[in-house]
Amino acid sequence: MKTNFEQRITQLAKNQEELIQTPNQKIEEGNGLFNRYKNAVLTAGHVPFNWKYDLNPQTNPYLMERFGINAVLNAGAIKWQDKYVLIARVEGNDRKSFFAVAESPNGIDNFRFWEYPVVMPETHEPDTNIYDIRLVAHEDGWIYGLFCTERRDPSASAGDQSAAIAQCGIARTKNLVDWQRLADLKTSSPQQRNVVLHPEFVHGKYAFYTRPQDGFVDAGNGGGIGFGLSASIENAVVTTEIVIDKKVYHTVYEAKNGQGPAPIKTSKGWLHLAHGVRNTAAGLRYVLYMFMTDLNDLTKVIHKPAGYFLAPEGRERIGDVSNVVFSNGWIADEDGTVYIYYASSDTRMHVATSTIAQLTDYVINNPEDGLRSATSVNTIIDIIDRNKKIADETPIAVNLNGQSAHL
Repeated sequence: MKTNFEQRITQLAKNQEELIQTPNQKIEEGNGLFNRYKNAVLTAGHVPFNWKYDLNPQTNPYLMERFGINAVLNAGAIKWQDKYVLIARVEGNDRKSFFAVAESPNGIDNFRFWEYPVVMPETHEPDTNIYDIRLVAHEDGWIYGLFCTERRDPSASAGDQSAAIAQCGIARTKNLVDWQRLADLKTSSPQQRNVVLHPEFVHGKYAFYTRPQDGFVDAGNGGGIGFGLSASIENAVVTTEIVIDKKVYHTVYEAKNGQGPAPIKTSKGWLHLAHGVRNTAAGLRYVLYMFMTDLNDLTKVIHKPAGYFLAPEGRERIGDVSNVVFSNGWIADEDGTVYIYYASSDTRMHVATSTIAQLTDYVINNPEDGLRSATSVNTIIDIIDRNKKIADETPIAVNLNGQSAHL
């Protein structure tokens, strides 16, 4: 007969397996651009229970949770050996984050963590916290992970235990298990977050998307998403940062913005996914937006639709840091499907699916921000007028604002 201890372990295993194997359902009433899915793809509940519980009745007779997990969020993404792989930021109850690899056979459900979390080597100056890794398979043959490394500000007073310095950590691997830690990226900016490696060489150099900022939270004089080159990756130094996508007053990226995952190359240009931040009475609001840069000049933004691409909805708005979506990972499949992985409210991971064709159409053909209320009205009037013209030319009956029309 099983003891109560054994029964509880069996129940832990059963509950977790049911969570992992729950089929995810596409929410069909999409916006023509992407589809959300009903369930989160990774949560604290997906973290293996044998990471959290000591399963020895002699050393843990009450079967207590010995290491609590608070959240799973902000995952880098890559297609690896025909699996959809996320390297998630896993945050313990102790507020320390670490990386862990989870894989899925289809990219939308059945994500299962590997046996052990990632062992990330440290530099001569140990990290207090690491998080938000961006993955890129570079043309030099390595898979790189660029992430935020956080350390206490050595110039802070003893009474200030919140002052921190963020920089870009760099590591590389061939198998997603064994990581070689390189020197942190050096730039002229006091702090760096959301740094991303471009997947191709640019003029024979490594290209970085940066986010220069003055403080740990506030961007200050940091003007937006930067771009710079380094001759070396082992000791990467960017001496000149060119702001390619700046902060703009009264937009969804007026407070700060940052590159999400590495851009996707298309025949029309490079597709970029980024996050934008604005302040509200309820605090900072994070959304995702898109833009496209020139194939040959990565510093030239050639298309940028107005407003956000994806914002938190429903339960996505509730969590540790509410009203936030954040993405640092997407996967473009060979058939053109794009899996967009995003975290909601610093708590859980979701997926949305689209295609290269849809995203390209959106970025090129959706109107840009006119930066004034009057131009927004003009954009709507233009759409209405074009629809009226179509209504006069086509015989399909529809109902617009309660009135009969033909489209």
